Amino acid sequence: MRVIVVGAGLSGLTAARHIAAGGHEVTVLDKGRSSGGRCATRRIGDAVLDHGAQFFTVRSAEFANIADEWFRAGVAREWCRGFGNIDGHPRYCGSNGMTTITKHLATGLDVRCSRMVFSIERNVTRWKVNLDDGTVFDADAVVVTCPIPQSMSLLANTDLGIPDGIRTIEYDKTIAALVVVSGSTNVPAPGGVQDGDTTFSFVADNQQKGISATRALTLHCNASFSDSNWWTDQDSTHATVMSLAATWIGDAKILEHQPKRWRMATPRTTWHEPCWSHGGIVLAGDAFAGPRVEGAVLSGLAAAEQLLA
Repeated sequence: MRVIVVGAGLSGLTAARHIAAGGHEVTVLDKGRSSGGRCATRRIGDAVLDHGAQFFTVRSAEFANIADEWFRAGVAREWCRGFGNIDGHPRYCGSNGMTTITKHLATGLDVRCSRMVFSIERNVTRWKVNLDDGTVFDADAVVVTCPIPQSMSLLANTDLGIPDGIRTIEYDKTIAALVVVSGSTNVPAPGGVQDGDTTFSFVADNQQKGISATRALTLHCNASFSDSNWWTDQDSTHATVMSLAATWIGDAKILEHQPKRWRMATPRTTWHEPCWSHGGIVLAGDAFAGPRVEGAVLSGLAAAEQLLA
C-alpha cells in the first residue's frame, strides 16, 4: 500500500511510523522547513526556546507505553510535578526541546519538508496529492493531520461527506514572545507558570526547564488577548506584549526578543473519536483525541490502525 501523510507533527509522524512498520510505503509531506508541527523549538544565538507545546502529561496506559519508549531513547524526560503547586503529577518535556521527540519519530521515515500540499483529489480508484509546485503523488490512502480548516481546503473537491462536527471545528489563536535575557527573572522554579496573570496562559523559563544554556523566556498570550489583538499591526502588538511581559522579565536585561504567532493553536471543540476515515482518506490530529500531546499521538496511532486493519 502506498500512503501519503500530510503533516509532520506528532499525529502525522506517529501514523507514518506505524504504517511503515506494517511494511507499507509511506511519504510524509509538510509545508514547514522542518518536522515537528507545534512541537517547535527555536534557537536564538545560544538560547534554546520551546515556542509551541511546552510539556506533556501521560494519562492513559496506551500512551504510557509510547512515552516509555521515548524515555528509554533519551528523547524525553520529566520536567517537574506541578507549576506553583506541586501536585505530584509529572510533566514531561523533550530532552533538548520538544522537537527532540519529533526528530526521533521522523528517524528512518521519508519526510519531505518545504512541500506544500495544494489539493487532494480522487484518481479513479486511488488518490492524487497535488503540491503547489506541480508535483503529484499517487496514493492508495492519505492521512491528513493538519488543522481542520486546512484539511477541509485540501479536500474541497472530494465527495467524502465529512460530518459537520468535524468541518466546523475552529481554533484559538496564540500570540507569543520569545525573549533572551541576562540575569534573574521573576519566573519561579521549576520554570513554568500557568495562567499567572490576565494576559499570559503560560510563561516558561527555558533555562530552568533545562533545555537552554542561556536564560530565555517563552510567553504565550491567552486566547482572549490573542484573538483581540490578532489583526492589529504585528510590531505594535509585539511591543504591547513586551510591555506586559515586564512583570515576568523583572530586572533581567533583555538581549533579544522575537514575536511568534500560531494562527491555529488549539481546537475549541474536538471530534468524539480519535480519527475519521472514508474511502482511503483518514483525518487525524489533536482535534480528534484532544488538544494535548497525548491526544495528537493517539490520534495518529488510531489513523494507522484504521489503514492497517
